[in-house]
Amino acid sequence: MIPSQPPIPDESILQSLQGMGLLPNPATATFEPLAGGVSSDIWKVSVEDQTFCVKRALAKLKVQADWFAPIERNQFEVAWYQVANDICPGSAPRVLAHDEEAMLCVMEFLDPATHKLWKAELRDGRADTEMASQAGTILGKVHSRTANNDLVKSRFTRPDIFYDIRLEPYLEATAAKHPDLERQLIGLSKQTAETELALIHGDVSPKNILLGPKGPVFLDAECACIGDPAFDLAFCLNHFLLKCLWNPGAKEGFLACFRKMAADYLQCVDWENAKELEQRASRLLPGLFLARVDGKSPVEYVTENTQKNEVRSCARALLLDPPETLEDIVQAWENELNK
Repeated sequence: MIPSQPPIPDESILQSLQGMGLLPNPATATFEPLAGGVSSDIWKVSVEDQTFCVKRALAKLKVQADWFAPIERNQFEVAWYQVANDICPGSAPRVLAHDEEAMLCVMEFLDPATHKLWKAELRDGRADTEMASQAGTILGKVHSRTANNDLVKSRFTRPDIFYDIRLEPYLEATAAKHPDLERQLIGLSKQTAETELALIHGDVSPKNILLGPKGPVFLDAECACIGDPAFDLAFCLNHFLLKCLWNPGAKEGFLACFRKMAADYLQCVDWENAKELEQRASRLLPGLFLARVDGKSPVEYVTENTQKNEVRSCARALLLDPPETLEDIVQAWENELNK
């Protein structure tokens, strides 16, 4: 039997690393593919006494539906990391190198032994409100420091990428499944696209946050752009609702994380009226909630029709009668789960 060959990145990645002086001899390096969502090739590379992470954006995302996005998003991910680290040191990986032609970046490797994936922690019922507080505060500080900042705005020039990866596959694709909600969902997409207040991450999710010794570390900022900060808040809070279906026994902890992250984030809002931002987040969140069962990127752990229908029932009611506060959403979801 011929022994299987160890995995290795394709030639273009190897050439890029060699061109940046990070891979003197590929034969002496070891490569390990990393799980990283649907939008990129990600590798752990160990060479000599150095270990780092390589990420290259894909033009076609790895999902069943046809879902394409410009690979230039890689450069905006790098820029978000740099801005976030300037504002909150350690809140994003350090960028070691960036190949703008290959749209490939090299980052420090964060050891899973010391940096736990938040999604895995929540799956196992470990709902740490202190981590939720810190994540909300970091997000709020990044939004505050970048709001109405022309220098930051000049670095993020592709809002179309955010539309391609977030608004169309989530809100607009969901509208196609719920034609009676088209006005509400397309309206949310349009309003979000037109609101350009601060630098947003665009994919704030527990799967993209590591819990390190010094607090949360945000990954996968491929959707970064100047946009509506309410989107980042709503996008992350959505996951605490969904996790109630994944691990029902930890429901109270998940909802406590929802409340704590929201409260501490809103304490940072100084670029606009916090109640207005909360209202936008509250009205956007039900659309994102529904999108995670009927959009192009459904969560993999909500598989039973009964669970999907619980999401649909709650989300549809909130879209038809928009909530004013985030607490209204928590109450509506608790009522749905208690039926």
